[in-house]
Amino acid sequence: MEGKDYIWLIVILAIAGWAAWVVENPNLPIRQGLDLQGGLQVLLKADVPEDQEIESAQLDTSRQIIEQRVNALGVAEPLVQTEGDRRILVELPGIDNPEEAVSLIQETALLEFVDTGTVPLAEGTCIRTNLNEGPSRCEFGQDGNLISTTAPTFETVMTGAAIQSAESAATDFGQYYVAFTLQADERELFANYTRENQGNFLTIVLDKQVISSPRISAVIEGQGSISGDFTLEEAQKLALQLRFGSLPIPLVIDSTRQIGATLGELSVESSIRAGAIGVAVVLLFMLIYYRLPGFLADIALVLYAAVNLAVFMALPVTLTLPAITGFLLSTGMAVDANILVFERMKEELRAGSTLREAIFTGFGRAWTSIRDSNIATLVICLVLWTFGRSFGASAVQGFALTLAIGVMISMFTAVIVTRTLVRIVMGRLVNRIDRNSWLLGV
Repeated sequence: MEGKDYIWLIVILAIAGWAAWVVENPNLPIRQGLDLQGGLQVLLKADVPEDQEIESAQLDTSRQIIEQRVNALGVAEPLVQTEGDRRILVELPGIDNPEEAVSLIQETALLEFVDTGTVPLAEGTCIRTNLNEGPSRCEFGQDGNLISTTAPTFETVMTGAAIQSAESAATDFGQYYVAFTLQADERELFANYTRENQGNFLTIVLDKQVISSPRISAVIEGQGSISGDFTLEEAQKLALQLRFGSLPIPLVIDSTRQIGATLGELSVESSIRAGAIGVAVVLLFMLIYYRLPGFLADIALVLYAAVNLAVFMALPVTLTLPAITGFLLSTGMAVDANILVFERMKEELRAGSTLREAIFTGFGRAWTSIRDSNIATLVICLVLWTFGRSFGASAVQGFALTLAIGVMISMFTAVIVTRTLVRIVMGRLVNRIDRNSWLLGV
């Protein structure tokens, strides 16, 4: 088995190296939740009768529009996600002006068709138009700088109110496009405009930000199409934006929660202190009670913590107090797995087995218990995650996610890492250990 053990040792060292690289990478900071960093949480719900069904596309389009709005606030790593089939959760860490944020979230979006002449504009470009009503997510350009007051002001030809319907479709050759129909009272005006501006670009703008810039290739009297190098998803998205330039469903604030930065700092300090004390006590217990195996388990536990942190940073996982609790709980489960193995080893040694036999039997017989208990925990994590997502309980989701990640990593460190270290170290010290059984805590 030694050859296989050394292969596993190389794998373990590679994982440790990766974890160290991620933890030290300045481009992968730890994402802190509202309860650690401070900020604003807003839960929106659809203002429609309970028996009225809401299409998932409508809810997702609302989420996209709100996400684009909050990005204008310059908030680092905002979270906007659907919760169940009727709610949208918005989390804005470190927000300084909660009233402005709530106002921006609730405003109705403004869809404009803008005359940009012979100039096509790239998707995402922020512009000024002569229509000043409605919100703007473009106080800041894509470079993060305030848009210059000397930037050109484009003329708005019509707004999203002129669109009666819009659908994605495909040609016989599999090319996707968006077909739209105008309201009856807008058709003559738009026909005259497209007749006079064929060859120019009519740019579609949502909250002063470009979403498409098609060229006018024909006179459009009542029905038209927008073609381009679209994928199916892009065509569907553009059709939704045309149909629902404003929010497709009315939303009202279900709840708001504001957390001060001072409370966040105190939470971080308390969490770090409690976690450090807890881990130190566990490491000391393992070393005193199980001696040499406990020391090797401590090494595996340190690796477990490092890999967990690296995974949190790489995914990334938003750390909240419940999420940290989930991680600490999984740490206890990682130690529990080692205790099961070592107690099995002790039983075998007391029964007269050799050290090698005790190691082999201890890990083999403990594996079933470790596997079953961890699978049960993962099932519970799945239930908690589903519950949290359905009811907008992000704290429950964070707890379930970090606990599940920790359980999966602990199965690797407790079974593979600890077993590899025990086999290699004890295999080399077998004669000395046989003469000094106290090293095994027996």
